Amino acid sequence: MSTHSNHPFHLVDYSPWPLMGSIGAMTMVSGLIKWFHKFDSSLFILGNIITILTVYQWWRDISREGTFQGLHTQPVTTGLRWGMILFIVSEILFFVSFFWAFFHSSLSPSIEIGVMWPPMGIIPFNPFQIPLLNTVILLTSGVTVTWAHHSLMEGNHTQTFQGLFFTILLGVYFSILQAFEYIEAPFTIADSVYGSTFYMATGFHGLHVLIGTTFLLICLIRHVKNHFSANHHFGFEAAAWYWHFVDVVWLFLYISIYWWGS
Repeated sequence: MSTHSNHPFHLVDYSPWPLMGSIGAMTMVSGLIKWFHKFDSSLFILGNIITILTVYQWWRDISREGTFQGLHTQPVTTGLRWGMILFIVSEILFFVSFFWAFFHSSLSPSIEIGVMWPPMGIIPFNPFQIPLLNTVILLTSGVTVTWAHHSLMEGNHTQTFQGLFFTILLGVYFSILQAFEYIEAPFTIADSVYGSTFYMATGFHGLHVLIGTTFLLICLIRHVKNHFSANHHFGFEAAAWYWHFVDVVWLFLYISIYWWGS
């Protein structure tokens, strides 16, 4: 590996975090299975601890590399942009699989579920109650994160902080409402293919909202520490792209599963 950085390539230092992240994710998923079958959440909690500690230290190293060491040159940033774009494309295809499963079952309901959709015995959510409120919340958060982005490009530190703060607040509010919706739900993930597709699609979206909220929270902390400038803030830009992706997926979820599917 080269010892100088006057080249356009992104030659990263050796890091333990990819391996630790893999171990944390494997422990977490194994712990989730153990929790479902043995009603013991200890392994799941351990996996979460490993993952959180890994994410914190990995993010710290990347922030240091991009902010203080000057390693995120223009060619490197271009590579990071393409990496983020391809990651979001992979996430889109991930959700396409859930929509595929939903429409496959709903457009031609099988005899096992009464040849009707929603299946017999399933009481779906009213799309004009909490789901509609959550739609308004996410659309508003898309406006506030765009406000923050434009304020950052104009060098307005205060309005960037305000826009980010309100976006995070709206993300947390969305997650609380979705948790309340799950608690009050009249059906479970075990209730036919409707319950399976509903909870898989909305649950993974909820997980992405939590990840996006954390992403934006890190950006807020970095902004307070003056890590971003008007022309060097890809960390924030990536978070904003991710948040807009989360918004668009929710619109498709709301229209297809909550409104049309009910």
